[in-house]
Amino acid sequence: MPLDVGIVGLPGAGKTTLFRALTGVSQTAYGQEHVGVAPIPDQRLEPIAEVEGSAKTTPATVTLVDPPGLGAAVLGELRKSEALLAVLRGFGPDADPAHDLESIVLELVVADRDHVEKRLERVRTMAKSGDARLRGEAAELERILAHVEAGGPLSAYEGELPPELEPLTTKPIVQIVNGDGGIDLELEAELAELSPEEAAEFRDGPAGFERVLSNLFETAGLLTFFTGGDKETRAWTLAQGRTALDAAATIHTDIARGFIRCEVIAWRDLVEAGSRAEAARRGQQRLEGKDYVVADGDILNIRFNL
Repeated sequence: MPLDVGIVGLPGAGKTTLFRALTGVSQTAYGQEHVGVAPIPDQRLEPIAEVEGSAKTTPATVTLVDPPGLGAAVLGELRKSEALLAVLRGFGPDADPAHDLESIVLELVVADRDHVEKRLERVRTMAKSGDARLRGEAAELERILAHVEAGGPLSAYEGELPPELEPLTTKPIVQIVNGDGGIDLELEAELAELSPEEAAEFRDGPAGFERVLSNLFETAGLLTFFTGGDKETRAWTLAQGRTALDAAATIHTDIARGFIRCEVIAWRDLVEAGSRAEAARRGQQRLEGKDYVVADGDILNIRFNL
């Protein structure tokens, strides 16, 4: 499954420009929610594919949601997102990225407050049935509401948050300055309409948003693993600390259901060995069980039986 990420920013900061730069979608209507998919560049894909003899490569992807504004109802669409990209204005004589970030966080706090308030109303009504669990949740929600009404983000709440809240202020935030000291998003959006070869001629180094995606992975606590064969070498995203069984489920639930064991080799070991047979001869390919904790850059060949 792709990583789900929301884009937030003050009016005129360039969040829709970032969306266009990442997705390559050139036509975007003002005042509407935009949803698109962006590939995650990974320089490891091609070397792995060359060794595997793959017919094609498929990068991991991120699903981006660009909502129209920062209202509480609009921001509610981002509660399923796993991370947020905050676009901060770095151009113009009055540019103040730090102030922009403060304003965005305040809007997230307000949206969370409204969400907590609505949840509390529902739970209070349901608790009239006499359910002790619901009465307990209502009492906890009252304490949470007092916390956010005092201006505190839910990320700073010391108690346990009900999972139904899906708070915005606990999500990882990656900051992107559009302009001086950051990335020229307008330029990147224009280059996104060109072929990769043409765009590279206008750049001095990698695309600016490649750094954005790299920071996103680090901030959100994610890693990349690979699968490879003669048909395809593919990159997948996984949360750090997850197991081979979790990786199998990411590929397909049937593979996880029939999981037997997993052949694991680090991508660099495979590339340096030049073949799986040579890597195995060197003792660099090993068999692991379902509890193996996947490392960034692992190439997995999962054996399963349905």
